[in-house]
Amino acid sequence: MLRHTYQRVIHFVLTDSRFYGKNCRHAGSRGKEDTSGFVKNSVLYKEFLAEREEILKHKWIESEKAGKDIGFEKALLDWIVKHRSHWRERRMKEARTEKAAS
Repeated sequence: MLRHTYQRVIHFVLTDSRFYGKNCRHAGSRGKEDTSGFVKNSVLYKEFLAEREEILKHKWIESEKAGKDIGFEKALLDWIVKHRSHWRERRMKEARTEKAAS
């Protein structure tokens, strides 16, 4: 179920004009290549990919501990409850540090 939620978020980002700014045409009127490139370079999509990578690492670690595949949904819920807030705080701190250094 949660995997479908992620898929809906990506679909929403790809098709909703609010993610393209006020002056841009609706995503439906743009070419798929333009939309895809824009989304792949967006901060939202990059954060989604970084978070997904962390969830997959967590899934691997917890599956190894359990001796079997725990599944993406269980890993996702467990990671959100146990690690997400700390991970996001650390990412925001790193982003501020990088911004200050440049």
